Amino acid sequence: MNYTLTQLPERTTRPRQNGLTMVMDKGLSLREVEDFLSTSAEYADIIKLGWATSFVTPHLKEKIAIYQDAGIPVYFGGTLFEAFIVRNQFDAYRKLLDEFNLRYAEVSDGSIDMTQDDKCEYIRQLATQVTVLSEVGSKDETKIIPPYKWIQLMKAELQAGAWKVIGEAREGGTVGLFRASGEVRQGLVEEILTQIPAESILWEAPQKEQQVWFVKLLGANVNVGNIAPNEVIPLETIRLGLRGDTFTHFLDK
Repeated sequence: MNYTLTQLPERTTRPRQNGLTMVMDKGLSLREVEDFLSTSAEYADIIKLGWATSFVTPHLKEKIAIYQDAGIPVYFGGTLFEAFIVRNQFDAYRKLLDEFNLRYAEVSDGSIDMTQDDKCEYIRQLATQVTVLSEVGSKDETKIIPPYKWIQLMKAELQAGAWKVIGEAREGGTVGLFRASGEVRQGLVEEILTQIPAESILWEAPQKEQQVWFVKLLGANVNVGNIAPNEVIPLETIRLGLRGDTFTHFLDK
């Protein structure tokens, strides 16, 4: 930090297990990655190469190496996993992770139909190879999953070997955990938290108002994801109570 302020919440430090910021890279150039890391590497914990953008991204190995050289793990978006699964190419996907020296992977079923047993088996197999993040929720805004089902799925996927379960919101923050307006499904989140530890969940929260809501609910060290690269530092100020939205939240009363 550049100077001293009192009454700030204590933040975890990298490498973190809690208080994670997952950043979504939707096609940054190598130079943009370098510029991003020059300001935000301290606050970015894991990079997701959004959905299947890695398939068409130039200089992919070089990009991944830049992130990894900065000590930040990278993983392919869950939609790419699903693209391999729907084509019966799971073994090829596993080889791809090794080819690109990836140590994290996302398992999701937001775009395809998959039984819970099959999804958990994919998690179990991948967990012997990499650290698995498992996404719960649908990308279809008309498909409303009841809270008890979110809880049941999250429990099963954590037991299968997922490191964190991800609450689905897409890159826009308008499905899954949120209504089409971006408003948090507050009752859903609160019910999930009655049975799933907060530290086991990474909440996709791309919109500022969503980030503020989760910080106020769960504190500075809530795990949030799908953060745009240019929003990583603004998010850190929200976490620390240094933006108007959380300005008084951490001050001594």
